[in-house]
Amino acid sequence: MASSSDPTANTAWNPRLYDDRHAFVWKHGASLVELLSPQPSEKILDLGCGTGRLTAQIAESGATVSGIDASFEMIAEARRLYPALTFNTADARDFTVDEPLDAVFSNAVLHWVRPPEAVAACVHRALKPGGRFVAEFGGRGNVSRVIAALRRVLPEFGASADLLPAWYYPSIAEYAAVLEQAGLETTSARLFDRPTHLEGADGLKNWVTMFAVAAVDAVPAERREAFFARLEAAARDELFHDGAWYADYRRLQIVAVRKRAV
Repeated sequence: MASSSDPTANTAWNPRLYDDRHAFVWKHGASLVELLSPQPSEKILDLGCGTGRLTAQIAESGATVSGIDASFEMIAEARRLYPALTFNTADARDFTVDEPLDAVFSNAVLHWVRPPEAVAACVHRALKPGGRFVAEFGGRGNVSRVIAALRRVLPEFGASADLLPAWYYPSIAEYAAVLEQAGLETTSARLFDRPTHLEGADGLKNWVTMFAVAAVDAVPAERREAFFARLEAAARDELFHDGAWYADYRRLQIVAVRKRAV
């Protein structure tokens, strides 16, 4: 999910590439839908819906669900794939809903969006008292080995590591405090490792190309293949095993509720 003043602002997301080579993003979200446990009578928002794959899964429960994302490309693809559902472009830090919701759901989005306090405030306003917020995103230490390899290699090719996205990877305590300040009470939280298989021999290259666009673009075009070869060499010992590339994902999974008036 991108917005006008966040790290992905200059990223034109490629929905087909996202679904084709990075389908693990939404496929891992299936368990989060189970945690959400949507009910037929509920009104739910999918915050940062991407191409709408999980929005559609939520809709299968009979709940009334809509999706928002700041990427026009993602929303266009979601509308193409699921014309019966409602999708709109909106910023996670500045969105409104027509009526209070039973739940806000978000998968693999919030590590892209700063400040987190603005997102939490919007979620609080969108929920009815007792409504729940169910989210999963990158947590403390997420892709730390990928980032370390990029920081080592980018300067060798005249590119600054400062061009890497300013991802937000909080600890449980840090994010629970953000939610508490916004009037959301954390009822469950876990931070866990999820080594994630990157499809194909070019798995690491494809991941970096998709998610670190500005840094890759800063490498001169004629040196780009050499850059990827050097990056793979730097990361191979830690991220390549059993004949495949794996990203060292760590996920933060949160369930919180909007506090009821006392």
